[in-house]
Amino acid sequence: TRNRVQNAIDDGKVLVNGNAVKSNYKVKPGDDVEVISFEEPRVFEVLPEDIPLDIVYEDKDLIILNKPCGFVVHPGHGNYTGTLVNALAHHMGVSPENGEVRPWLVHRIDKDTTGLMVVAKTEIAMNKLALQFKDHSIERTYNALVWGSFAAKEGTIVGHVGRSTRDRKMFMVYPDGEHGKHAVTHYEVLEDFNFVSLVACKLETGRTHQIRVHMKHAGHTLFNDSYYGGDKILKGVVFSKYKQFIDNCFVSLPRQALHAKSLGFVHPTTNEWVQFNSELPADFQTVLDKWRSVSKAYDFTK
Repeated sequence: TRNRVQNAIDDGKVLVNGNAVKSNYKVKPGDDVEVISFEEPRVFEVLPEDIPLDIVYEDKDLIILNKPCGFVVHPGHGNYTGTLVNALAHHMGVSPENGEVRPWLVHRIDKDTTGLMVVAKTEIAMNKLALQFKDHSIERTYNALVWGSFAAKEGTIVGHVGRSTRDRKMFMVYPDGEHGKHAVTHYEVLEDFNFVSLVACKLETGRTHQIRVHMKHAGHTLFNDSYYGGDKILKGVVFSKYKQFIDNCFVSLPRQALHAKSLGFVHPTTNEWVQFNSELPADFQTVLDKWRSVSKAYDFTK
């Protein structure tokens, strides 16, 4: 944990060039950092697992896949197996005898967010795609169902996104330069259902939880986003029928309403622009249809 690292530095168990340093020491090129540990390091190996993948496109350089809800992208604490990388390792034939083959993750999607991802199959492809992400030239559009109606049908949210100081699993918007990294989200309202809205979000930057945090900051928390308070009624009426309708929606869509809808970039080998699109998953589409029907024909006050 962060506290254990801090305590280790304070206790002189982290050395730079053989000397104990303070935690605010800025590492320089060529520094030799030594961490004294009383535990054996975990031997981390990605094990291939035969897990079905929804592959939209594949060639010798890359894979475009449609990630389902609940699929952790990369092995880590508490999720060392059953991840997207384990599935990709099996799909690509990763083995000790075939050490040159491995999936290269260029970007990630939250566990409970669905939609399109690009995975590089070679280091060259990974480097070229990563450069496009760095230059913000990759086009990524998400569909999100959020609480409330917007005053403007389109706009841009700008605000530094960084980890919360109260909860390391959450992120928040900070004043420019104070904390976090510069983040820009462009949005367009696709449909307005009075109490919730369907919006298209185009990422200019790709910070962790960016859309979820920016939308909450703008007063439009994602529908059923339990991390950021969207799993409660934030807009609407006080009548019991409305509460029952929302509860039914939460059951149908037991996660944040966010889907990576489209992905466009310059192919790392052909240098041609390629564009991929995906359909909304069944749970998202079901709730969207519920709101379409209710907003037109139902009065919760009766």
